[in-house]
Amino acid sequence: MRTYDSLDIDVEGGILVAAVDRPETRNALDRGAQQDMRRLLEAAHDDPDVRGVIFTGSGTVFVSGADIAQLQQRDLFSGLQGEMQRLFRDLQSFEKPTLAAINGHALGGGLELALACDIRVAATGAKLGLPETGLGVLPGAGGTQRLARHVGVGRAVEMILTGRLLTAEEAQRVGLIAETSAPEKLLPRASEIMGIVLSKAPLALRLAKMITRSALDVDENTGLMIERLSQALLYTTDDKREGTQAFLERRKPDFTGK
Repeated sequence: MRTYDSLDIDVEGGILVAAVDRPETRNALDRGAQQDMRRLLEAAHDDPDVRGVIFTGSGTVFVSGADIAQLQQRDLFSGLQGEMQRLFRDLQSFEKPTLAAINGHALGGGLELALACDIRVAATGAKLGLPETGLGVLPGAGGTQRLARHVGVGRAVEMILTGRLLTAEEAQRVGLIAETSAPEKLLPRASEIMGIVLSKAPLALRLAKMITRSALDVDENTGLMIERLSQALLYTTDDKREGTQAFLERRKPDFTGK
């Protein structure tokens, strides 16, 4: 795995941990960090030794948002390009499982990064929110859409209009994150959760993620048809045969992704 200017990378047991490492800006995502993240996704996609990706932050901050110095220079043209929005859209559709280990404040683009991941866990003491309206802008990297899908439109509107930050415990209560953990136990717990995910059949994971992600984008009947067709496809796989046989034989399955 290559090195990156803005990311600290570690790979162990099929799990890639990528920590945003820009302490001078409280891990703000400038253009270079976004480019590093895109290169990382491309490399992880093509690397058979990487089966899942965990995003976190260095130090005691997850990601404090976009780089405000660069934001000040944005204009109509750069806004229409939507670079960070496209990055997080690609992260959301990334084929391998992703998890956000929110070790500290996740603000603005930091929360939008976490929202694009499949699973979110947070350290006690972390705070999460979208304060962009206080800067004269709005959450433009998916925040207005993904937050509403996780916590409901009413709460999302209230959070975005007021810029209110949720504690990790509040975020768990409203379904924004899956669970909280003591800071020193966060990464081990995140790796444990990812390990559980990766013990499942790879093709089933990929299709389940794809279908569930699209659940709110199609009507129910269309969604059910996609679910049925995907299930029928999985019935033909070696992993389905291995999984059911292992269950009957009371042993751990050996999935091959075929």
